[in-house]
Amino acid sequence: QVQLVESGGGSVQAGGSLKLSCAASGSSFSINAVGWYRQAPGKQREMVARITRLRSTNYADSVKGRFTISRDNAKSTVYLQMSSLKPEDTAVYFCNLDATSWGGRNYWGQGTQVTVSS
Repeated sequence: QVQLVESGGGSVQAGGSLKLSCAASGSSFSINAVGWYRQAPGKQREMVARITRLRSTNYADSVKGRFTISRDNAKSTVYLQMSSLKPEDTAVYFCNLDATSWGGRNYWGQGTQVTVSS
């Protein structure tokens, strides 16, 4: 069983930076893609950034050039460095571990709030 615990959310002014972390329990972290999703009030959850086990990355167009995803397999942790934050980045950010390539399931963290004020 995988458990994901996010940290690093908070409130920041527009133009500021935050770094989110997500620590995973279990032994399957290194072989799976992991990513960050977000959900703003009244909106659907959307993919923000994703990194595969081979460290290939992809980003939502809205965050390209501002956010960077990385992973540390030794620590079973995925990070999201967010810079040049905008009010529209305000959302609950969720960590995801995608084990579906191996016949498993998606795992989700509990979410961490990011609020960007103008």
